[in-house]
Amino acid sequence: MDPEKWFAQYDEKLKAAASSAEKADKALRTVGGSATSQDGEVTVRVTASGGLADLVLRPGARDLEPEHLARVILETSRQAQRDAGQQVVDVMTKFVGEGAALEAVKEYLPEGYSGDGKDQPMDLVAHRDTRADDDYFDNPPEVVK
Repeated sequence: MDPEKWFAQYDEKLKAAASSAEKADKALRTVGGSATSQDGEVTVRVTASGGLADLVLRPGARDLEPEHLARVILETSRQAQRDAGQQVVDVMTKFVGEGAALEAVKEYLPEGYSGDGKDQPMDLVAHRDTRADDDYFDNPPEVVK
């Protein structure tokens, strides 16, 4: 094969790869996840990487015990991260297709993604502390373990 023709073809492949990477980068910059708690008192919005972008606490959140509110916020954040994860998977599927590259992306999503078989939300009612106030304040729970 003619070396100049080979270099020209190689250059075209590099340009196509760079263009595809730029499009993927632009698409990933628009990704973000959101979720609202089961009781509607907490809404969380996260970035593509799962970082907290916004937290909204509605007035009813004031009536929740601190450890329960913490669990609600953490669970809602996890759901928002899974939503963002699904969007990342959708974007990357479009650009890299099914295969090892996509599996590597899925592996590094901190909370997975919607539809990966782990969509069951935490039962926050079952985790609620129902002890009497005296017991609660004598031995308070750890908010985050």
